[in-house]
Amino acid sequence: MVTPQKNIEQKPSNLKTISWGDLTWVDFVQPTEETKKYLAEHYDFNPMDIDDCFSRRQLSKVDVYGEYLFIVFHLPVYDKATRISTIQQWSAFVGEKYLVTLRPGSITALDDLHRECEFNEEARKEYFSQGSGYLLYQILDRAVDSYFTVLDKILGLMDDIEDNVFNEEIEVAKDISFLRRDIVTQRRVMFPTRDLLAELENKLRRFVKMDLTVYYGDLMDHMNSICNTLDDCKEIIEVYKDADFVLSGYRANHIIRTVAVLATIALPILVITGLYSMHVPLPGGIEKGSPQTFILLLVIILVIIGALLSFFRRRHLI
Repeated sequence: MVTPQKNIEQKPSNLKTISWGDLTWVDFVQPTEETKKYLAEHYDFNPMDIDDCFSRRQLSKVDVYGEYLFIVFHLPVYDKATRISTIQQWSAFVGEKYLVTLRPGSITALDDLHRECEFNEEARKEYFSQGSGYLLYQILDRAVDSYFTVLDKILGLMDDIEDNVFNEEIEVAKDISFLRRDIVTQRRVMFPTRDLLAELENKLRRFVKMDLTVYYGDLMDHMNSICNTLDDCKEIIEVYKDADFVLSGYRANHIIRTVAVLATIALPILVITGLYSMHVPLPGGIEKGSPQTFILLLVIILVIIGALLSFFRRRHLI
């Protein structure tokens, strides 16, 4: 590795560094072409790895080299306004005396840890003294723990849909569609991340000065819990989708049945009023007839309507 130049003015504006002992954490937020040039000049990284940091279609992976590891991660970011989760990619180079991270924007886990290390000497000593692999583990552990807030949000939306899907006054098809898409996005991110973390444990050992077995086991337990919960959510939301489809069909049939009943009841009235609107002299009409005839016709109409209502009720149509 080529040691970075000490002239601060030559460093990219999006570069933040923290050092303790012989370990330096280099963090790039929203990397640019200037970042790519800086990495190429100051580190002996594979140029293909540097290009991968700026590619938007990379899969999660761990590449092993003689002096460093190159890792590509993905994290889901939930947008409350659009109710859509987007996938953020960030990369890391792990070497003996450095940890280089590149991320597209603010990631809470990295921001909090970076701020803690920047202003707290004891925190720097704790996280940096055990090697770059331990520092990366701390980032991953916080990132996974922070995801539980997203998972709580999904579970809360699931509860809301459960309450509304059987309520005839509320239309939930759109909410179900949004949540199904979000769960699919979460699964696309978290399942490959779980596999990557399981693969990373052994490869990270050479950059850690302590035994991470217990700590890593706890991290994997959290990941397994997250993935199992997402599996359950996927199955449950499919049940809600099917229930909403069946109930929507039932409500539509009920409306159609009601309209058909009303149309059938109105039919005798329409027939009789149509006949008397043809300006043909008929019993009970304006030109020829008596009040008694009109009352008789009205009684006949009411009897027909009553008979129809009785028939529909016996058929359980109303």
